[in-house]
Amino acid sequence: MYVRKMVLFMVAGCLLATGMLPTTASAEVYELRTYTTHDGKLDDLNARFRDHTVRLFTKHGMESVGYWVPTDGPEAKNTLIYVLRHKSRAAAKASWNAFLADPEWKKAAKASERDGAILSQAPEAVFMQATAYTPKTPKEDHQAEGIFELRIYRTNKGKLKDLDARFRDHTIEIFRRYQMESVAYWHPTDKPAAEDTLIYILRHESREAAKASWQGFVADPEWKKVAKESQKDGPFLRERPEAIYLQATDYSVLQ
Repeated sequence: MYVRKMVLFMVAGCLLATGMLPTTASAEVYELRTYTTHDGKLDDLNARFRDHTVRLFTKHGMESVGYWVPTDGPEAKNTLIYVLRHKSRAAAKASWNAFLADPEWKKAAKASERDGAILSQAPEAVFMQATAYTPKTPKEDHQAEGIFELRIYRTNKGKLKDLDARFRDHTIEIFRRYQMESVAYWHPTDKPAAEDTLIYILRHESREAAKASWQGFVADPEWKKVAKESQKDGPFLRERPEAIYLQATDYSVLQ
């Protein structure tokens, strides 16, 4: 299932969390946004972000974290996915109001669409909140551009805390063993997804490396033992995990 269906269930988070889980409207949040373009307009959208939008986000207090396009399917030709950091939900609202009213943005948007509208539908936006075990800082000393993987897990009733415990105590370390870099782990803050959903991003050196890493992970004796023992009272997941591979744009902070 494509990411657009998933992001509707994600809210409130933090890619560079302190380890505490903020729950108030004043807590730091991250915003995941998905843009879908008309055919042939993705390059125009990327140019607008590269030349204008990212700088104007900074001007209005919105910190860019990462910008990606899906690697597979028709979405690879018409979709931009990105994450912003805000000091709070209130700050996000104020920043967006100021951004949309900015004369420079209005001029850039108008000029970029003189040959027709870029977006085929309204942008989709959600806010995310980090788990206590999300990495405090993303790794930045990569030797080459990599591939990102967005994964969504939906649990059976009452099993989210058990899934969190398994990630915290076992899964992340086994990921590391197979060269899968944990970028961030989130929980939605709005019900019902807040009660049963885990969203996370991994980074791989390449698509081929991702395939090899997953093969090693699922065959790992420790993982098999942990997965079996942790689910002795019933399976955690109510459906198969969703996975979307993403390529960072040339202007993305994370590569």
